[in-house]
Amino acid sequence: MKHFLDYVVRSLVDNPDDVQISESAKDGETTYRISLNPADVGLVIGKGGRTISAIRSLINTANKSGDHLAVEVVENA
Repeated sequence: MKHFLDYVVRSLVDNPDDVQISESAKDGETTYRISLNPADVGLVIGKGGRTISAIRSLINTANKSGDHLAVEVVENA
């Protein structure tokens, strides 16, 4: 799932080399934290949060494990 998320996010941003995705699992929930270049945060979130909402929908639709999946966006400092 992490590879799929990486592919989708890198396709959207202007600086794909700055994309880093970390994964943590706890109590039946897997969280993916996407670190981005500050200039790309708006591209991933989208107008009114539509793009990140669509990404979350894609990830949860492709989920075969049954775990709850969460996706968070973090700016690189």
